[in-house]
Amino acid sequence: MNTEFRPPFQLAGLPALSRYATVRDEPVRKDAARLDALWPQGKVVLLDRTGRTPVSDDARALRLRDASAIADTRPPEAALLGEQDGVAYWSLPADETLRPDPILPPNAWGLWHGALSESGELWHDLRGVGALLDDTDAGLLTAAVALANWHARARFCAKCAAPVTRTAAGWATTCTGCGREEYPRTDPAVICLIHDTEDEYVLLARQPIWPADRYSVLAGFVEAGESLEACVEREMAEEVGAKVTNIRYLGSQPWPFPRSIMIAFAAQADRDADVKLAEGEIEDARWFTRAEVQKSFTGDSADLILPGATSIAHHMLLAWSQS
Repeated sequence: MNTEFRPPFQLAGLPALSRYATVRDEPVRKDAARLDALWPQGKVVLLDRTGRTPVSDDARALRLRDASAIADTRPPEAALLGEQDGVAYWSLPADETLRPDPILPPNAWGLWHGALSESGELWHDLRGVGALLDDTDAGLLTAAVALANWHARARFCAKCAAPVTRTAAGWATTCTGCGREEYPRTDPAVICLIHDTEDEYVLLARQPIWPADRYSVLAGFVEAGESLEACVEREMAEEVGAKVTNIRYLGSQPWPFPRSIMIAFAAQADRDADVKLAEGEIEDARWFTRAEVQKSFTGDSADLILPGATSIAHHMLLAWSQS
């Protein structure tokens, strides 16, 4: 047993999709004259119906469009993502013909969401390139995807079922029937790294639909009337039968697929206790050593694939393995 004191691990920095650099200003969203004045000099993030956007050839930067080249005046579906250094950033839906690019390498899931336009421009989704982008671009694309996913699922009033119209520069809708105003919804979900009391092992699990040898930390949605800590206790018990203690907060990250925010925790559990898998949800769960996790991050593991760098799970496991 390792008796050397080790302080509790913390995330080394902001998770990939928690980064941002633009200023969000709610009053500006309701100022039509100000919005119209911002449009001509603005930059636009285009999104196709699957959430892909044009990026640079190395996929490390967004390829933004000049707003003035798209339309002389602000389109009603344009969403204001924020401002930075006097420039307003917007998002707009795009109807682009894309074809898969077979040359590109796979991501951590063994899949690649990249595609090429008819002109040869590379388009990618947030999952694939979120960790490659700088703070500004990561924040812009995360907000754009979140708003697009919300609008796609909130086209009718929840009260009277009449169609809604976009208002507040894309950050609200107003019902055409009863006038009810609605704002984007976020579903809270906890994600927890369970380690043993000696802090030498971590409990990882896999879902049946995941690629072979892919494991991650456990997560679940917060139920109505439930605290975050109570959700951690319940979900860990339901999914793998773990009775966790010493629950502590690590950080959070938006996960707009379609509208979640992942709230990260660490907790302890008895490594000798029986693991009980949630039927139909968890295919396997087992304890891995710190050395095994480290080998996966360095590419030296043949039987452990960890989450990609866009997810907060990646940052949690990396921080634990380096502690």
